[in-house]
Formats: sequence, C-alpha cells, structure tokens
Amino acid sequence: MDTRNIGLRNIEVADTKICSIDGENGKLIYRGYDILDLANHSTYEETAYLLLFGDLPLKDELSLFNNKLIEYRTIPDSIIKNMKNKPLNAHPMDILQSSVLELADYDSNRSNEGKESNITRAISLISKIPTIVAAWDRVRKGMDTVEPLKENNHAHNFLYMLNGEHPKHEVSKIFDISLILHAEHSFNASTFAAREIASTRASIYACIGGAIGALSGELHGGANIQVMKMLLEINDIDNVEKWIKKRIESGGRVMGMGHAVYRTTDPRAEVLAQLSKAISKEKDTKWYEITEKVEQVTKNIMFETRQIRIYPNVDLYSASLYYSLGIPLDLNTPIFAISRIAGWNAHIIEEKFAEAAPKPALYRPKAVYVGRYCGPMGCEYTNLMNRTAKINQ
Repeated sequence: MDTRNIGLRNIEVADTKICSIDGENGKLIYRGYDILDLANHSTYEETAYLLLFGDLPLKDELSLFNNKLIEYRTIPDSIIKNMKNKPLNAHPMDILQSSVLELADYDSNRSNEGKESNITRAISLISKIPTIVAAWDRVRKGMDTVEPLKENNHAHNFLYMLNGEHPKHEVSKIFDISLILHAEHSFNASTFAAREIASTRASIYACIGGAIGALSGELHGGANIQVMKMLLEINDIDNVEKWIKKRIESGGRVMGMGHAVYRTTDPRAEVLAQLSKAISKEKDTKWYEITEKVEQVTKNIMFETRQIRIYPNVDLYSASLYYSLGIPLDLNTPIFAISRIAGWNAHIIEEKFAEAAPKPALYRPKAVYVGRYCGPMGCEYTNLMNRTAKINQ
C-alpha cells in the first residue's frame, strides 16, 4: 500500500506568521485576527496592510497606505495598446498574467531587490491588478477604458473602472467584504507556487505571474466558475433536488461543496452566503435561493446515502454573489486575484526576507521514480535504423 502523502497534503514545508487555518473548527486567522472580525469591522485596504506589515495600521499609516494605493493605480499606456492587439477571445487570466509580467519592464528600480523596494512593488501590484482586469474587459467589448479614480476605496474604484459608473455604497461595501474574505488562505496552490518561485530569488513579478497561472486552474481559482455553470444549468429552484441527486448517483461532484482543509463550514462561506442574499435582494435575482437549496439538498443526500457530512466552501456563494453583481463569469477568477494579491505579496516577502531561522532555502521536494528500469546499467540505446519495437513502458 502506498502510504505517501500525495500532493504534499498536510506536509509542513515552511514556517509562516501570515495565516492560520483550523480546519476542524472552521477558523481562519490573518496575522492573529479572526476573518469574521475583519469582515465585520475592517476594509480591504486595512486588511492588505495587516497582511503586508504584520499589524493593523495606525490612522496615519493607513492614510499613507491608501494614498499610495491610489497613486499606483494607473498602468502604462503601452500595456493598454498591447491589449488591443490581443485576440478578443483571449482568457482574462492569460491577459492578467502576461500584463503583470510586462510590468517588470517598466520598473526603473528593477535591479534593487531589497525589502523596501519589494514592498513598494507589492503595493503597486495590489493597485494595478484591478486596473488590468477592468481594462481588458472593456477592451474586449470594444469600449474605451476608464481611468482609475483619484479617490474612493479599492472596491469602489474597480467597479467604477469595470462599469464606467459609480456603484452604490451598499454594493461597493459588499464587494469590499468579499475581497477581505479572499485575500489570504495560507499555503494553497497559488500561494505555494509564489513562494516556490520566490525561493529561487526570482522577481516578485515572476512570483505573481506563477501564482496567477496556478490560480487559473478549475480546481483552484476557477472553481467558482464551475459553481456558476452548475447554477445556470439548474436554473430553477424546483430543479435542484433532481439535478443534485442525479449528479451524486453518477459519481460526480457538486461544485462548491466540501473542502480539502475544512471539516466544517468554511467560515468565509458563512459571510459570503449573507452577502449573496443581500445582493440578490438588491438586484432581485434568483441565484441565492438556488444556491441555498443546492447546499441543503447536497447535505441531506450525502448524509442519507453515505453518512457523510459535507459543508459549503468559499466558492459556493461567491459564484452567485459575483453573478448577481453583473460581473462576467470569466472574470470570477481574475477578481480572486485582485483580492489574493495581498496574501501572495505577504508570502513572497516573508519567503525572501525571513528574519528568523531557518533562513529561506530553495524548494526542492523529492520524487519517487516509478518509470522504466532496464537493469543496473540502464536501458541500452539503439540506433534509430535498428529499432524494431518499443520497450514496454
């Protein structure tokens, strides 16, 4: 029996001061602060500061941080011009990844790899990623891009750049809370990718580019898109039970249910459910009610048929939330990146500039070779003209 822990599940690879997850009790902690407290009382800007610097900011510190975020929102005109030369059906995550890597070319201080320089880059990336996402959505629709605001918060500014009009305060507040909830989640696939790249001493741009690539997969950041596709297929609350029963009986997954870490409800899902309910009421949509029924039916069927308790994860209600906000389906994952950039940056800086032992080291896991083996001297090379058959794989 193979007892190895496939996929590095539960393998401790590094120390971190940034995030703690208690999967048994459904707790998520940013720098010592419960995610539910931050969602109820904080803002995305304050949360990003906490993740980057380790403490909640004082009033003057937050004001300075906010001013820097506003100052760095604009992206080079040439990046917009390059977008206009891209195929209009290009995926937003591919555009985001290439644009972030392109930003390195405009960093006049690129050769300085000190901590302060990297923190400046981190703040700039937090500011610029929303601008890139909003700009591409408008470019591909044949619309003029919208210049970022010189005021207003992160959430408000993105919705303004995306839609070309100021959002209602209630809507921008809901979006702000969703950004807080997605800002950090320990050593998930994209964060680990960022840290692994940082361990090679590559630039922060390369690290974020790699993280975006990891996030794009449907088993990670693309999962809420799969949830929304499921909801669209169900379409009506009266279809939920039949659809879920058929999916489970056929051995398929109900997207948005279950988590690799949490053994109870994902604490982020609790808040997102409330936000989805509020925005569904505001926009008069049916998606919250269908999502809630999906959760209830899946729980009941899984327990009745398999004696398994299953709970919603962060993707279940974020899908209906973003869709009800009128956000295009394929922007769900880029919006995840708009939020998670804060956590990625914090981990990259921690990886590059750890102050305590053990010092950062190049990640180099070990693999078990299970391929072809022809004996102690290896396989004998046969000239192409003399090959008559392939060796069994």
